[in-house]
Amino acid sequence: MQFKDRTATLEGFSGIFRENQLFFKWYGGFYRNALKTFDYFFVQNENSKKLLQSIGFQNVKISGDTRFDRVAKILNQDNSIENIEKFKNNALTIVIGSSWPKDENNLIDFINSNPFKVKFIIAPHNIKEEQIINLKNQITKKVVLFSEMSNSELSLQDYDVLIVNTIGILTKIYSYADIAYIGGGFGTSGLHNILEPATFGIPVLIGPNFEKFSEAIALVSLGGCISVKSKNELEEYLAFLIQNEDERLEKGHIASTFVKMNEGATTTILNYLNAVE
Repeated sequence: MQFKDRTATLEGFSGIFRENQLFFKWYGGFYRNALKTFDYFFVQNENSKKLLQSIGFQNVKISGDTRFDRVAKILNQDNSIENIEKFKNNALTIVIGSSWPKDENNLIDFINSNPFKVKFIIAPHNIKEEQIINLKNQITKKVVLFSEMSNSELSLQDYDVLIVNTIGILTKIYSYADIAYIGGGFGTSGLHNILEPATFGIPVLIGPNFEKFSEAIALVSLGGCISVKSKNELEEYLAFLIQNEDERLEKGHIASTFVKMNEGATTTILNYLNAVE
């Protein structure tokens, strides 16, 4: 939930509330008092609105999530990266975004032994040199680091795996993906952003722990995102999607449509703010 201070007025933007939060407990009076400092709440869904109304707050409007507006704009920017274009070389490419060691442990065997003509781009969440080297050493395919790609003597199209050891370009990298796996769902640190790959119209795979992320719950239920519970299940779905273009296109279409259908939160909020000025 984001907060904006406007001449002693507070609005809560893109809020999402759950029944198990302290605001809604019998002993949560102190926390409910904190909510009284807000003049208006813009929430993501009907359930959040009903929860606030149940404790006496009627100054609530469903606006949706402003993140959808942000990621939708990604399509209008220049997402090209010349060296990654050379690396991809028109091959089917799986992008592994914001991965943790638990995610990578479930993927290494598939990367090393799959029989398909497919390339992998791995963008770890942690890019410390020690972890990057450890990841590279586990991969038996031909690996190049992003920091090495400027070497003109390398034939980038001959490499099978790219490890991204820099930050700030993952959003652009998703534009080269045919399938995306998003990290965090096999751990407790939290699932990373699934909307960025979804906006490019590609199927998304995640781990089993996503119950706190409303966008993941919705996209899984729609079929644009696949939640896997184990290493074997992850390998099976990857193989299935690699071999079935129609499934990739259908799930990717669901993902991009999901983002488009949820745009508009920013406009709703700005319209309200302009009206009260």
